[in-house]
Amino acid sequence: MASFPDCVNKNDLDKAKFIGELLVSVAPFDQKSGREAWTVAFAPNGSYFAWSQGHRIVRLIPWTKCLRSFSLSAGEEGTNPTSPQRLSRQDSVGSLTVPLADEPREHTIDCGDVVWGLAFGSSVPEKQSRCVNIEWHRFKFGQDQLLLATGLNNGRIKIWDVYSGKLLLNLMDHTDVVRDLTFAPDGSLMLVSASRDKTLRVWDLKDDGNMVKVLRGHQNWVYCCSFSPDSSILCSVGAGKAVRLHLSCFVEILLEILCSCL
Repeated sequence: MASFPDCVNKNDLDKAKFIGELLVSVAPFDQKSGREAWTVAFAPNGSYFAWSQGHRIVRLIPWTKCLRSFSLSAGEEGTNPTSPQRLSRQDSVGSLTVPLADEPREHTIDCGDVVWGLAFGSSVPEKQSRCVNIEWHRFKFGQDQLLLATGLNNGRIKIWDVYSGKLLLNLMDHTDVVRDLTFAPDGSLMLVSASRDKTLRVWDLKDDGNMVKVLRGHQNWVYCCSFSPDSSILCSVGAGKAVRLHLSCFVEILLEILCSCL
């Protein structure tokens, strides 16, 4: 899976060039990371880059600091400015730049199982929860709070506070691998998960992670899901020749686009 921050102009993607490579720190004694990396994601505001480094570890990298490190590395090379730079993301002591006091902190999260899906979410205060009894909420998500959802091999979804690394919610209704996650871009903290159990599930994080809907219809594994920019349509694809489109109310299937056989 690939990801771009919201500030990227999609019309400029044809001008993209390879500027560098992030490498996992060499630690042969550490069996928790260093295997296949299944997914990456940018925070909506571009502050963080999340990278599943294999098995159960997710590394959260302050993106501005990372770009500055690439820039310094390229300057020190002094050779071909168009050649990509390799940067090993180790701890802050071994990094090329010293973080400022108000900069986001680089850190890792041990999710406890293989990580397949990542998604950032941030709240808009005026967006209300589906839950009427808002006084029952354990969490109050502020506008400056940033969440990371991780989809795991055991079917669980863990929700983390990005800045503190604290586990906030553990969602456990899926019965197989959670392949993909997506937040509604309207700031409502509605989360949709796609799973090998052939379902998509809709979660209201402002209602303590209550599952509000199960979307069925896929006959095989569901691989990926995504919202339209205005959050009105959810689309999903799986191990079949169709794209399924769902209304934002998550009640009915609006359209199914069949792929022609080659």
